[in-house]
Amino acid sequence: MSMNSTMTNTPRLRVDGLTKSFSTVRVLHGVSFEIGAGEVLGIVGENGSGKSTTMNIIAGVLAPDEGAMALDGHKFAPADRRAAEKAGIAFIQQELTIFPNLSVEENLLLGRAPRVSGALPFIYRKQRRRQAMEFMQAVGLDVNTGTPASRLSPGERQLLEIARGLSIDARVMILDEPTTSLTSKETERLFALTRRLKASGIAILYVSHVLNDVLQLSDKLLVMRDGRVTFHGPRADMSPERLIVAMVGRSIDALFPPSRGTVSKREETPVLELRGVSEPGIVEGINLKVTVSEIVGIFGLMGSGRSELARIVFGLDPHRQGQIRVNGASLISGDLSARLRSGMAFLTEDRRHEGLMMDASASENMSLAALRSFSSSIYGRLQTARLKPALKAMAGQLRLKCDNIEIAPVRSLSGGNQQKVVIGRWLLCQPKLLILDEPTRGVDVGAREEIYAMLAKLVAQGKSILVISSEIEELIGLCDRIVVMHRGCIVSEFSRMEFDQKTILSAAFGRAKAV
Repeated sequence: MSMNSTMTNTPRLRVDGLTKSFSTVRVLHGVSFEIGAGEVLGIVGENGSGKSTTMNIIAGVLAPDEGAMALDGHKFAPADRRAAEKAGIAFIQQELTIFPNLSVEENLLLGRAPRVSGALPFIYRKQRRRQAMEFMQAVGLDVNTGTPASRLSPGERQLLEIARGLSIDARVMILDEPTTSLTSKETERLFALTRRLKASGIAILYVSHVLNDVLQLSDKLLVMRDGRVTFHGPRADMSPERLIVAMVGRSIDALFPPSRGTVSKREETPVLELRGVSEPGIVEGINLKVTVSEIVGIFGLMGSGRSELARIVFGLDPHRQGQIRVNGASLISGDLSARLRSGMAFLTEDRRHEGLMMDASASENMSLAALRSFSSSIYGRLQTARLKPALKAMAGQLRLKCDNIEIAPVRSLSGGNQQKVVIGRWLLCQPKLLILDEPTRGVDVGAREEIYAMLAKLVAQGKSILVISSEIEELIGLCDRIVVMHRGCIVSEFSRMEFDQKTILSAAFGRAKAV
């Protein structure tokens, strides 16, 4: 692990006046910043702000049109990614470059395994294993070195990538959206590791859409908008409110649609009603109603049972007791087809592994749930003449940023546009009730605003929404009511007039009288 001194005044990395154009479109306009050894520079901005292009230039993936860089006071102009790695730049990308068919140690030292002395090209396996264990211990990756990478959890794969970065004696480490697929415990481990790397003298460029994480970890901040730097300075000089203004040019309150006022008491039959829904060890005695044109939020800490409840409601997981009713009709536990026929839709919290076929096109992904609606009733043949215009119209409605929805793989889209693809899939089915689990996870501020506006429009059309989120501010900005879960039970319920962040969080910790 790099143990470079942090006593020098020379920045570890200095970037001066970077510009970059693709064809006739300029995407970077004189980007400049610096970071010292043993510092964390948090980098934020909307999709299209220029963050990725800047990181790719530092990592040697792209060459700038103009500008210069210096590493520890020496000119730095890598010809390619290998040259950047040799200089000490470790780039941990959002799409991890792990080979699942190789072992942990093979992935870690790929292309750099120690050789047996002499002219024969044989790998010294014992030494490779010893080196791999050293770097794995440094990041807290506690698995056998011979374990196939396919067996690792997302968090363990992230640690493996960081260990690979340490193996090249990194001086600068770029972490690009490192927590997107991690659980809360894995995220805590990553934060602890980031602080250890910082203490060892490594400069860390931390790129993330999760503003709270950036504010928590960073010594300095770099905010980008439309290819320009709008803020570069100490973390202490930037409040969350100012950070959002620097990113999007407007305050956080402007991100949410206008309040529809307090929802009046409803007498009609609920769209969704849960009566005593229980599954041992998961949820217990859940009673919940969602009525027409209402947004109900579910808040709770990790392990409270909120996501598990959503899966039970949609029929992905079973429940042993209680009733689930949609528009007055009871649904059998696990009957997914009946839920789809009733007009229910479900947006999973893990879009990458459960919500999308990453190598398929946006059109193929969006059409999945609605294929029956666009098939002939006699032979079941897909009516592409109807489907294609519907997909094009949906992409326009969602303001999907994609060059060609029929060709471009969804893997190539930003997180916000990937989420729009999943939402578009369900909107094609014209649902009456949408269950959204973490609808803006890994989504930039601009795309969040578009998603919020879309949800408000759906509610205005008579749709009902049950939304789960880890962000209290998001639920307060969107919902008519918020229910709070703790250890598998609903412990509190708040109307819009009762919304208070501290009180809601206190209820999530179990400090509230049961409802």
